[in-house]
Amino acid sequence: MSEIVKTVNKLKLGLSFLLVTLSVAIFTLLSWVLESGELSLSALEPSQQRSSESASVQRVAQQSAPDQVRVQDAWKFVYEKLPDFPIENNYISKETGKVDPTNTLVGRLIRYHVFVKGRPPNYRFDWKLSLADYLGATPDYLVESVYPGNDVLRSNPMEQDRAAIQSLNRAQRDALVQALVDVFTDTSGRGRTPTAGETQQRENTPTIPQPQPGDAKLLRP
Repeated sequence: MSEIVKTVNKLKLGLSFLLVTLSVAIFTLLSWVLESGELSLSALEPSQQRSSESASVQRVAQQSAPDQVRVQDAWKFVYEKLPDFPIENNYISKETGKVDPTNTLVGRLIRYHVFVKGRPPNYRFDWKLSLADYLGATPDYLVESVYPGNDVLRSNPMEQDRAAIQSLNRAQRDALVQALVDVFTDTSGRGRTPTAGETQQRENTPTIPQPQPGDAKLLRP
């Protein structure tokens, strides 16, 4: 009788050990499956993030396109404000072999300011810095290889443009700067009447001090 009891106890211990082993194996398997699922999700997140960033960049590019068009056309409005300003548009196009009347001094100045130097077009101080480049009053000298018009005109207009800017007196330079700021301020939307919501937002926004007329000391008299 005692032998039977011992045998039954051994079977019970064996079954208990087997159940514990199976439980551990099942728990381990479930843990691995859950971890694998988390890894898969985390692997998808960077891809989704890159897609979101790509969409954001595309939206910014689409929003910036109209501003770039206005930059290309802004010289026309400057000449409307300054009809006596030197045009300097007698250069021959490499593509057509004819004079390109749209390649003007003001157009090249704007492209130099915005695209070559990367300066904002709606602040007087930044335009004065660009004029100071033409006047040789800053360490940033003009470079022929990247000067606007070098890639599309048969002759590089840089030296003639520099001479034209240097021939202006202080009042003419100030008038040019003001016309440029006015044109880009209007095309960026500041010339229109603000809505009630925009007015309230501007009232709640701290005022940032703007450059003062004294900053023109970088320019030669």
